Amino acid sequence: MNTAILEKLIRFQHPEKVLGYLGGLDDTRVAALFGLDEDAYLRIRRDHEDQVRRTAEELLDDPAFAAKVDRLPFEPGRRVVAVGESTTDDLLSWFEILRHLLALRRPGDGIVLVNTAVSGQTSTQALAGSPAVAFQRPDWVLCMLGANDVRRFGGPEGPILVSPAETGRNLGALRDIVTARTGARWVWVAPSPIDDARVAAYQPFLQGGFSWSDRDLDPVGAFLAAQPEPVVGGGSAVAKEGAHAHLDDGVHLSLAGQRALAVAVVETLADLT
Repeated sequence: MNTAILEKLIRFQHPEKVLGYLGGLDDTRVAALFGLDEDAYLRIRRDHEDQVRRTAEELLDDPAFAAKVDRLPFEPGRRVVAVGESTTDDLLSWFEILRHLLALRRPGDGIVLVNTAVSGQTSTQALAGSPAVAFQRPDWVLCMLGANDVRRFGGPEGPILVSPAETGRNLGALRDIVTARTGARWVWVAPSPIDDARVAAYQPFLQGGFSWSDRDLDPVGAFLAAQPEPVVGGGSAVAKEGAHAHLDDGVHLSLAGQRALAVAVVETLADLT
């Protein structure tokens, strides 16, 4: 397999999250799924982690930003759980950057970050998985969903995967179920913007007959804006990265885009009381 494709698969696809019924997948078994031995698989994983750690270190070089990390409202020993899709499941994601920011800046606090996001997940699938989220006993939930709901089939005007009304129902029910069971504080992270031109030119999407459009995210944003919980709106921060914000598919964020989103998350959370 092409090395770049393999690295991208390992970056975004994590079978150990969705194949738990097999009794747990260790690194050797996961590596075999990618056609690799354990050492080769772990080298790729370490490279991704090194990139995230360097990104966190660079951000903390700014004293003003470091002070915001200090003000994040997570008390020592708390559990912070992320719910989402590929933008969060990404090994270079905003949530993984947040993990390293806390580890570097607040190493003694014992804050536990659990990333339950699954690439390709819709709000319907996330709702079905709500018991697993509650099982993590979160004190905080950071939820970023909706991008897969707006996938269209058969072209840009084809049917949407999950209707806006159903997305709203799913997101509201997910929050209500998890918070009722755990008492967790809930924070929404709005889906990141989509680069329509790149989506339209991306051959795998064309061959598969599906597409995304940034305008289809508007109802998701409207739903989030109407909720009582805090909302991280990282769209403008990501947009400032311009052409560097996305990978070539126009949907997934580059490390630069993820960094911008991580900054938006920290800035929003640091202002919570």
